[in-house]
Amino acid sequence: MRTTLTLDDDVAALLVRIMKTKKASLKHVVNDGLRRGLSQIDSPLRGKRYSTPTVKLGRCLVGALDDVAETLAIAEGESLQ
Repeated sequence: MRTTLTLDDDVAALLVRIMKTKKASLKHVVNDGLRRGLSQIDSPLRGKRYSTPTVKLGRCLVGALDDVAETLAIAEGESLQ
């Protein structure tokens, strides 16, 4: 199939670099790249999804975190009373 593509400058530069490195034709590099990219887009996620483990931290040791001055004073061992 013949078609016309308009490539972004960064993609064209990458194609030229790969063509020089692999000493391959534009047709070969574009087809190989499209095969790899399209197969990744078409296939579901591989492997196990990562989930963040949860940890119980206990009760809040500071009265109100909204009061920055009080929170800093408690953290530094001072009292605002």
